[in-house]
Amino acid sequence: MTRLAGQVALVTGDSRGIGAAVAEALAGEGAHVIRVARTLTEGAGGQFEDIRCDLTDPGQVKQLGVRVIHQHGAPAIVVSNAGAFLLRPLEATEAEELEAQLAVNVRAPFGVAKAFLPAMREAGRGTFITVGSVADHVGFPENAAYAASKYGLRGLHETLLAEYKGTGVRLTLVSPGATDTAVWDPFNPDQRKGFLPRAGMLRPADVADAILFVATRPAQVHIDWLRLGPSGVTRPYHPLPAAE
Repeated sequence: MTRLAGQVALVTGDSRGIGAAVAEALAGEGAHVIRVARTLTEGAGGQFEDIRCDLTDPGQVKQLGVRVIHQHGAPAIVVSNAGAFLLRPLEATEAEELEAQLAVNVRAPFGVAKAFLPAMREAGRGTFITVGSVADHVGFPENAAYAASKYGLRGLHETLLAEYKGTGVRLTLVSPGATDTAVWDPFNPDQRKGFLPRAGMLRPADVADAILFVATRPAQVHIDWLRLGPSGVTRPYHPLPAAE
């Protein structure tokens, strides 16, 4: 028996990296997984349904919610994962770059929450998981714009946690440490002093396992915040395949 058989799960930002691993993990437990990203080709097959959506466009996000709820009802699981990353000192960070981080890391998750949480509350059930970062609770050099947006995301989560208390909807913030995805490609941490080498980072599947753990807890269990990070044990490094 698979633990999520018959349930509908929606995952944003899952064309690669953590999102893709989460979608596979949920499908592996029997869920019908709606994958949402701006680079996807629309279609359905097997346990997956792909919807193209620019999550920084409020109109598109609103229509995404209407479409999914009309076709499937309120999802049992929503994983709000789409995010952006920037590593740059304050003096070199432009205001436009800060705005870009806020658009993806705060405004987009706000729109996803608004599109699905009211229907989940009306249904009296569901698990809404937001993927944050170690930078949503710890400040690091060169993270001015990124951390500002991730701290804002944590503030959004904590507010919604209070607003939806007692409704039957469980809200969880998952805050992973450095994870070996393509976001690191432009920054080459292996060659930067003080940075964790990619061989020592979490893998996307590690984060997906944590999210799957949250999503499969019994109804009486609520995990409001889950933090995970690299243990310090390195492994042989194999470069990730290039993004299509």
